[in-house]
Amino acid sequence: MLLSLFPKTIMIIEDDQNIVELLRLYLVNQGYRVLISPTGENAVDRVKHEGVDLVLLDLRLPSLDGWEIARELRQGTDVSIIIETARGQIADKIRGFDLGADDYVVKPYDPLEVVARVRAVLKRKSAQPGAGTQLSVPGLDVNLARYEVRVNGQQVDLTPKEIELICVLGSQPNYVFTREYLLQKVWGYQLNVGTSRTVDVHINRLRDKLDRPGLKWRIKTVWGVGYKLEIDGLPEDNVGA
Repeated sequence: MLLSLFPKTIMIIEDDQNIVELLRLYLVNQGYRVLISPTGENAVDRVKHEGVDLVLLDLRLPSLDGWEIARELRQGTDVSIIIETARGQIADKIRGFDLGADDYVVKPYDPLEVVARVRAVLKRKSAQPGAGTQLSVPGLDVNLARYEVRVNGQQVDLTPKEIELICVLGSQPNYVFTREYLLQKVWGYQLNVGTSRTVDVHINRLRDKLDRPGLKWRIKTVWGVGYKLEIDGLPEDNVGA
């Protein structure tokens, strides 16, 4: 599954900044991309549009009820959910699982345990039939099992490498991927003099083939860094590896 090669995105919905920074440090060190939502506001929309693979959800948030966020996430997405809370009662655990949580950790916890649980949940999900074969952003759908690409519902003929390249970009909307990262993930090359042109040429071909009037996304050049799939209405994100 090609998408399994791309960085997994973890969203931490937690208002305690000390916990957030500790978890972020451990997760980033393990190669994950980390997003933060301290209040849970707009978290469900961000999960839908920013390629989130797993949510670490605190139940005791200042403005929104964590149970309601879990319910909305499970109704509107297939994202994995690990609930984290200071509550340890069996009733709360059962309620979390009934809402569709994949796992449960009780504070205080060792961040290494959280990382291990994240890894285990993502591994189970990647083993499911069809996992990692679909990519969908507004106006763009890719089926990697059949190597089919549709823009606004119309099929577009792309080469396998062009499809793999748009999948990397689309897996993390508004995330800036360096030429070095794209070259390594799609072609298996290390960046050296001249090889970055391989990425640039394929990007230009993608733009020519995918361009349509009224699209709400575009492949944008970030000069001196690389490329990103920019989607209207989404916040700016970080630079990739």
